[in-house]
Amino acid sequence: MKLALTSLSKWLPFSAEPPAASHLAQRSRMMEYDQPLIWVTLILMLFGMVMVYSASISLPDSPKYANYKNTHFLVRQAMFVCVSLIAGLFVFRVKVETWQKFAPYLFVVTLILLVAVLVPGLGKGVNGAKRWLSFKVFNLQPSEFMKLFVVLYAADYTVRKQEYMHKLTKGFLPMAAAVGVVGLLLLLEPDLGAFGVIVCIAMGILFLGGINGVWFGGIAATLVGIFSMVIILSPWRRERIFAYLNPWVEENALGKAYQLSHSLIAFGRGELFGVGLGASVEKLHYLPEAHTDFLLAVIGEELGFAGVLVVVLLFYWLVKRAFEIGRQAIALDLTFAGLTAKGVGIWIGVQAFINMGVNLGLLPTKGLTLPLMSYGGSGVMINCIGLAILLRIDYENRLLMRGGRV
Repeated sequence: MKLALTSLSKWLPFSAEPPAASHLAQRSRMMEYDQPLIWVTLILMLFGMVMVYSASISLPDSPKYANYKNTHFLVRQAMFVCVSLIAGLFVFRVKVETWQKFAPYLFVVTLILLVAVLVPGLGKGVNGAKRWLSFKVFNLQPSEFMKLFVVLYAADYTVRKQEYMHKLTKGFLPMAAAVGVVGLLLLLEPDLGAFGVIVCIAMGILFLGGINGVWFGGIAATLVGIFSMVIILSPWRRERIFAYLNPWVEENALGKAYQLSHSLIAFGRGELFGVGLGASVEKLHYLPEAHTDFLLAVIGEELGFAGVLVVVLLFYWLVKRAFEIGRQAIALDLTFAGLTAKGVGIWIGVQAFINMGVNLGLLPTKGLTLPLMSYGGSGVMINCIGLAILLRIDYENRLLMRGGRV
């Protein structure tokens, strides 16, 4: 693995020194890229691939997946990981200023893709939700790409509108309108979970960018009211909330809270160190979507509290590192880069928190995957691309601190 990283450094601009800066390189022993960030990302992706295999190995026994092999999801996830890593390598070579230049256009293109999902004949539905565009060989989920591009767009918007951030009409409302359009399209799919993550990203970046505190508090309260009304006016969402509050009532345990009750049973069976890798009972057609939304429950059953704690700590370190890189970039007057880095941290942190909260029964059941780990091509790829941008930001920070030029 060490040899692979050495070869990789020759292909990527990790070891590239700025002109006439070799003496600076001798003076500074600072690493040129963040190795721990790469290792943590790889560990989460590879660990997720192992657990996806474990969680999906029995699925071909059911009529729905009767034509699949036991290794179907493992092979596809391995392909997703390989393609995502290659995409990450190319993305790393793109300068941060290029992302800032194209951020509004990427946001608009993804908005068009969200509209295309709702067009009959273009969008693909799964389990009652229409969230994918089918390209025969693979399915594209535009809402996953919107999570990254709203990070870039919100960071760029905050930089451009810095002098108006204390004003409601010129500072907040244009951004609110853009996120509102995204939210409307996501609610039509429906995908309330993705909308929640995107709102958290946009609000978090605006807050870090210096939006007026009074306006921020009022807007946050308004958003809570909007989400509450969406739930109240939707009978099936309202039933899911009530089932979440009391999942052990028989009608809930066999109905709306079926996934939650079996997820909690899985954690209960795992205890401290689990029943052993591959020995989960809940994945044997008791716990639906065990390889996607409820992967953490399988980890909890097979590897116990210890396995879950490792996953939580890895995500905690990843989010903490993203904020450190962002703070460092802002200290170097790279405001867009800093806000983007912190936005990636908010995105990964919020989505991981919601997924873990759902699995543990702390939050109502919502269809959000565990970043980098759960089965899915679009999710893994866009997570990897986001972290590649984060790595690029850190690389440019280090280059400037070494006295070089980006």
